[in-house]
Amino acid sequence: MTPGQASAFEIMMPDFGLKYSSQPVALPDLFGNDNPVTLEIGFGMGASLAQQAQVSPEVNFVGIEVHRPGVGSLLARMRERQLNNVRVISHDAIEVLEAMIPAHSLAKVQLFFPDPWHKKRHHKRRIVNSTFVQLVAEKLVSNGIFHMATDWQNYAQHMLAVMRSQPGWKNLSGSDDYVPKPDDRPVTKFQRRGEKLGHGVWDLMFQRAGS
Repeated sequence: MTPGQASAFEIMMPDFGLKYSSQPVALPDLFGNDNPVTLEIGFGMGASLAQQAQVSPEVNFVGIEVHRPGVGSLLARMRERQLNNVRVISHDAIEVLEAMIPAHSLAKVQLFFPDPWHKKRHHKRRIVNSTFVQLVAEKLVSNGIFHMATDWQNYAQHMLAVMRSQPGWKNLSGSDDYVPKPDDRPVTKFQRRGEKLGHGVWDLMFQRAGS
């Protein structure tokens, strides 16, 4: 970590960080309110998550990231912008979802630019599979949103195929495939760099069926 990231980690993590626990976390108690909760898996260096939290103070955000410099970077942005509506967990996302997030507690789950594992023999390592999608469904409220984005077309096609194969989801695309980039997903430096190299970006938004 850079000195700034390390400083933010040391100062901010005690108040805004969560240690992994095998017990569910009461999200309203964690934030001190009943605002809807958006969970982002793999927030990278935290630029887009911090921007979302700044423009949507009425939403609570939980960010999961195992890369400690990324955690430090997000915490530094939070300190700079005085953001109080973000909590950070540095642990494996699947374990966090399984153990710490109560059922039907999330309004939205975000998965932006996950590792595409682009070699065919590595596709089995991709986080988006039927088991993961079922887990996300369990954690979303009725009509909650699962928003994915990738700059790998093959992974976009894979995500779409997995989502179509799972019951209880409605594709929010009018053409039953991809949606235009929503206004509330910031364009990151990573995305701009990819677009300059000619990479496309595909957004997928699915709604959990109401009960």
